Amino acid sequence: MIRLAILASGSGTNAQRLVEHFAGHAAVEVALIGTDNARAGVVQRAWALGVPLFQFDKFMLRNGELQNELTAQRTDLIVLAGFMQLIPAELVRAFPKRIVNIHPALLPKYGGKGMYGDRVHAAVIAAGERETGITIHFVNEHYDEGEHIAQFHCPVRKDDTVGSLAERVHGLEHAHYPEVVEALAAGKRVKG
Repeated sequence: MIRLAILASGSGTNAQRLVEHFAGHAAVEVALIGTDNARAGVVQRAWALGVPLFQFDKFMLRNGELQNELTAQRTDLIVLAGFMQLIPAELVRAFPKRIVNIHPALLPKYGGKGMYGDRVHAAVIAAGERETGITIHFVNEHYDEGEHIAQFHCPVRKDDTVGSLAERVHGLEHAHYPEVVEALAAGKRVKG
């Protein structure tokens, strides 16, 4: 059984989608949801979904306590779902090519520190892009610079607002992230 740990800082819609996707799965289980934000929506979602929750702070992220918990939970794959903190180099080294992130743009465009959520969508619209999408990538020691696993595209419409574009991009996330994570857990190559 492949054991997933999901880390999230926000509302937790991607975390919920992942948990629902793997509910009753024969080979993959969500062992833990971790959050650095006790007020985040993901906390309520974890409780409602019956998934163990591990709350931590920046200090616990950097001093190895989160890593110790992930190891104690026999975590095979870490899935970031709206997690806003930079993953420490020690954790990246402990889980090489076993930490996956999703970014709401076609990297390398619109990535890096401070580029998340509505900020990304606003930048895409301001630049006059005709296409955007999501990038699923392995995590390294830098924001949004890890090896790409898959990208999925959608149009940017002339009448798009940040909200309408965010909704379209979230649709891509919910449709593709669980499938890509499942393929990675099974050791399969991913197309996208």
